Amino acid sequence: MPSPEDVRRVACVGAGVIGGGWVAHFLARGYDVTAWDPAPDAEARLRRLVDAAWPALEQLGLAPGASADRLMVTATLEEAVSEAQFVQESAPEKLDLKRELLAKLDSATPAGVVIASSTSGYPMTDMQTEAVTPGRLVVGHPFNPPYLIPLVEVVGGERTDPEAVRWASRFYEVAGKSVITMDREVPGFIANRLQEALWREALHMVASGEATVRDIDLSITEGPGLRWAIMGPMLTFALAGGEGGMAHMLDHFGPSLKSPWTRLEAPELDTALYDAVVAGCDDAADGRTIADLVAERDRGVIAVLRATGRLPGTGAE
Repeated sequence: MPSPEDVRRVACVGAGVIGGGWVAHFLARGYDVTAWDPAPDAEARLRRLVDAAWPALEQLGLAPGASADRLMVTATLEEAVSEAQFVQESAPEKLDLKRELLAKLDSATPAGVVIASSTSGYPMTDMQTEAVTPGRLVVGHPFNPPYLIPLVEVVGGERTDPEAVRWASRFYEVAGKSVITMDREVPGFIANRLQEALWREALHMVASGEATVRDIDLSITEGPGLRWAIMGPMLTFALAGGEGGMAHMLDHFGPSLKSPWTRLEAPELDTALYDAVVAGCDDAADGRTIADLVAERDRGVIAVLRATGRLPGTGAE
C-alpha cells in the first residue's frame, strides 16, 4: 500500500449526505476522487452537494490544486475503486447491505488498499464477515458533515490488521481530520454514544411536555455548547471544582449522580412524539429552509473553528 502521505486518489462508495460530504472534503484537500452510488440521480445530487459545500470549504482553506473538477462519477463500483489508494464506504445503515458491499469492495479494490466504513454504529467485526481479506477493513466514522466537522473515529474489528488501523488514522490526519484511534470496539463508538444520551433525554422532555424543541436547542447553544466548543464535558466539569479541580467537583456534586435527572431508556417513538418533534423543528426553523440552515450552520462552525485556532490542515497537493 502507498504511504498515507502519498495517496492521491480516493474512492467514495455511497454518495448520500455522508458520502457526499466525504467527497467534498477529499476534493477540498486536493485529492482526485472517484465516486459511485447506485441511485439513478446520484451524480446530479452529488455535484449539487459539492457545489453547496464549496463556499464553506473555501473559507476553511483549500489545499493547493483542490478543485471540484477532480471528481469523476463512475457507472460501476468496480470502476470507482480500480485505481483507488483509499476507499471510503458510506452506504445506508443496514447490516446485510454493509456486509455484502464490503465483500464486493474487498474483491474489487487493489490488494493492500485500506477500505474504511462510515458506519455510525455497527462494529467492524459484524461487517467484515463475508470479506476474503478482512484485515484491511476498518471503521472511519465521521461526523456530519464530514467536510466541516473535523472528527473521525477509527477502529478495527476482530479480524482487522492493526497496521490497517494505524495506516487509516495517519491517512485521515494527513487529509486534515482530527482522529481518535480507538483501542477496542464500543457500541456507537464514543461521540455518538454521548450524543445519543443527550438525544434520548431531549425526546423524553418533548414527550412529557417538559420542554419544546426550541427550548432544548437553545439550552445547548446558549449554555454548555459554548463551553464544549472549547473543551469537552470532562474538563468542563473539572473547572466547576474551582482550584480543587475534578476531585473537588466529584466530592461536591457526586451525590447528585443518584438524583433522578436522567431517563436514558429511549422513549416510545409514537405518533404523538413523532409529530411533536417534527412540528417543533418546523417552528424552530422559523421559515428558514434546510439550505438556509445548512449555510447558517456552516458559517457558525467555521467561525468557532477560526476563533479557537482549529481550522483543519491541508492534505494532498
